[in-house]
Amino acid sequence: MSDITVRAVRPGDFAQWRALYRGYADFYKVEQTEEAAATVWSWVNDPGHEVGALVAEDAGGRLLGLAHYRPFARPLSATVGCFLDDLFVAPEHRGSGTADLLLGTLRELAAERGWSVVRWITADDNHRARAKYDQVATRTMWVTYDMPPARP
Repeated sequence: MSDITVRAVRPGDFAQWRALYRGYADFYKVEQTEEAAATVWSWVNDPGHEVGALVAEDAGGRLLGLAHYRPFARPLSATVGCFLDDLFVAPEHRGSGTADLLLGTLRELAAERGWSVVRWITADDNHRARAKYDQVATRTMWVTYDMPPARP
């Protein structure tokens, strides 16, 4: 694990980031167009956009995993939290400590920015990830719903 570092994504990371993000979309069986990926890439490289990205890199410069995150307002507590939208480690690097490093770095970033919580969701059947999450976070009682916007 000592040869793995976590850092902010850089413009030169596109090809490796794209391969990881494609793996993430494939894992969840989500069709992701190149146009959609390009939009996300533009967000994570725009310092003015709310979405940020971390990548885990080995000593040879190979990207092993990614994390996309953003702040969100928490009106009831009058605080700002961090929402982890995407966390993915390439299958061949799972168990290497990469997820721990990404989550740990995000936790440190939250502390630096004064965010009150780091929150995320995962699929109910994502047992391997849930086993990791149970080690580092507290599962909440909240159930998530999605509602599409009204049609024009």
